[in-house]
Amino acid sequence: MSARKIRVLIVDDSMVIRQILNDIISEAPDMEVVGMACDGLQALEKIPQLQPDVVTLDIQMPKMDGLATLEAVLQKYSLPVLMVSSLTQRGADITFQALDQGAIDYIPKPENAGQLVSAADELLRKIRLAAGADVERILRIRRERKQRQAARPKILPHKAADDSQTASLADKCIALGISTGGPPALSVLFQDLQPPLPPIVIVQHMPPHFTKPLSWRLDSISPLSIKEAADGDLLRPNHVFIAPGGFHLELRKLGPQVKVRIFDAPPVSGHKPSVDVMMQSAAKIFGPRCVGVIMTGMGRDGADGCKAIRAAGGYVFGQDEASSDVYGMNKVAFVEGGVDRQFSLDEGARLLMEYVRKNFLKSSAPLSSSVSASIG
Repeated sequence: MSARKIRVLIVDDSMVIRQILNDIISEAPDMEVVGMACDGLQALEKIPQLQPDVVTLDIQMPKMDGLATLEAVLQKYSLPVLMVSSLTQRGADITFQALDQGAIDYIPKPENAGQLVSAADELLRKIRLAAGADVERILRIRRERKQRQAARPKILPHKAADDSQTASLADKCIALGISTGGPPALSVLFQDLQPPLPPIVIVQHMPPHFTKPLSWRLDSISPLSIKEAADGDLLRPNHVFIAPGGFHLELRKLGPQVKVRIFDAPPVSGHKPSVDVMMQSAAKIFGPRCVGVIMTGMGRDGADGCKAIRAAGGYVFGQDEASSDVYGMNKVAFVEGGVDRQFSLDEGARLLMEYVRKNFLKSSAPLSSSVSASIG
C-alpha cells in the first residue's frame, strides 16, 4: 500500500502562477494538488472541504490579501502555510510580517514562469518540510516570543560609537549561520545584543532582494550597525554584515585588515550563500578568536563550518531544539560534535555578550584552552 500523498492547496490570484505551481507539485510522486483558490475568501471556503496538509499563499490578492488570509487560517486551523512572495522590497517586508504572524516559510515568486520552474526543487523541498512540521509547536513558540517582545519597554536603539573598548575586538569575529525561521529569531537576538561586540558576519539562507530589507529591518531595532554585505566591506567592531542572497560570502585578510569578498559560484552544502563557506573562511583567519553561532534551519549547511571553527580553537554556540522553529542545521552540528554549548533563543544575546566580555575584552591575546571551561 502506497504512502499517503501530501495534499496541497494553492492560493494565488494569477491563473498562470496557479497552473505552474500545480504542474510542479503534481509531478512529485509524494504530492497532490487537492484544489486551487484565486483569493483568500475562496481559500477559507475550501480548506474545511479539501483538508489540505500544506497551503501555498500569495501575498498580494484582491478581496483578502495574504496577511489577512494567513491570520484567518491560523485562527481556525493548525495548517503549515508557505507564502509566495514577489521579489520586491514590499514583498520582502510583507513576507517578514507573515513569518512573524506564523507562516512556516516562503518561496519567492520570480518575474517570469521560467524562473519559477527553475526553483521547483526548492518549492518541493519546502512543501515536504512544511508537511512534516509541528505547526502547533511553532505557532506557540512564535506567539510566546511575540508576547515577551511586546512586554519589553519600547526604547529606540542608539547606534554604538567606537570607543576604547572596541580596539581589542577588531581582530575577533562572530560567524552566524541560520535558515528557516531565521528572520523572527534574528529580530529577538539583535534587539538584545549590546555593544561592545566584535564584527558579526551572518549567512541567512535567502534569495536575492530579500537580504537588504532584512538588514534594514534588523538595523532599525538594534544598537549595532547592520547592513547587507558588499564586496570589499571592512570588518569593524559593532558592525554586522549579512551575506547578500544568491551570492557566497567569505572573509579575506589583507595586511592587518579583514575584508568581505562577495562572489558567485555553485551552491555549497545545497545553498548560496553557504554558511560553511563563510564559517570556514572565518575559522582560517581568526582561529581561536572566532565564535560560531548556528541557529534554526533545515539541512546541514554550517555543520562543517562549526567543526572548522572548533578545530581552529574557536568556540561554537548552537540554538537548542526547544526554541528553534526547525531543529535541523543546528541539530546536525550538535550531533556531529561541532557545538560547544546549546542555548535557548532568549538567552542567546546574554551568553554571547558574556563570552565576549570574559574572553575578548580582557586581552587581545589568542585564547587559551581555558575558554571552554569559563563558558561551560
